[in-house]
Amino acid sequence: MHAHFWGVFLFVAVVRMQYAKLPLSFDEQAKLLRSRGLIADHDLLVERLENVSYYRLSGYLYLFRNSDDTFKTGTTFDTVWKFYTFDRQLRLLVLDAVERIEIAVKTNLVYFHAHQHGPFGYTNPATLPGLNSDAHTGLLKKLRDEQQRNKEIFVKHFMKKYSDQHAYLPCWMASEIMTYGMMLTLLNGVEKAHKATNGSRFGVPDDVLLSWIRAIGGIRNMCAHHSRLWNKEIGYRPLIPRQKKHPEWHVPVEVKGNRIFGMFTVLKYMLNIIAPQSNWMERLVSLLEQYPCIPKHSMGFEVNWKECPIWSNK
Repeated sequence: MHAHFWGVFLFVAVVRMQYAKLPLSFDEQAKLLRSRGLIADHDLLVERLENVSYYRLSGYLYLFRNSDDTFKTGTTFDTVWKFYTFDRQLRLLVLDAVERIEIAVKTNLVYFHAHQHGPFGYTNPATLPGLNSDAHTGLLKKLRDEQQRNKEIFVKHFMKKYSDQHAYLPCWMASEIMTYGMMLTLLNGVEKAHKATNGSRFGVPDDVLLSWIRAIGGIRNMCAHHSRLWNKEIGYRPLIPRQKKHPEWHVPVEVKGNRIFGMFTVLKYMLNIIAPQSNWMERLVSLLEQYPCIPKHSMGFEVNWKECPIWSNK
């Protein structure tokens, strides 16, 4: 009887949690938004909804909503759309920085490993002591799968000429077909001395650099999947170097890892080293100035953020 009671309770609970909303036409979606107080031209709103889904826009509409789902007085779709276009341009800017950093890290990672262990050293688990047997086998399988389906000329050429002797590409070729996740696995696997070499290039401990690479991978995925970025709280947070050795991260601006400004600062710090000629900061400042309606504090920007030595290139 006791079991029967809980079975009935669980069934009722599941029924109560069933999703009951039905899909609306684009016209109905526009009417719904306008009925809740959004100021918008109906036809233009329908056109936007046909190209950018209601659900995607809801992340930007949320900022202007009251607790009863109506919109705050005076909310226009034009303002909401500015938030959306700002975020899209911000993602493109972030991807530009991530591309430079990813290539630089991968280049140095493979360079040192190849010189220490040879072109195929990565196939030997002994050269990647940071990986257990399953992780190493998994990495090789992913590389092998990518190698087999890849259509790049250099892959076809190598396999045609050397496949009878080598099942895998030399590491510098393999790095060109490596995903970000594979690169991170390889970075996790190399010897501590190798990690320290990577960290020393950027003047930070290797655990800090590793946290940056992981966090960059997270933000890279967000951008690649067109997720909302501008006011997100970072899931995997980059470690901030300690103040004693790295006061530039703390004075006169306290850089925190939980908001997007912290990630921007990591990107800028690394770009200062690998691409000091880059005008990435100027492009970011220009974007912020182009959209004065965007609240910078939601991204973690302090009023005096430009005084941070990392951003002022001091």
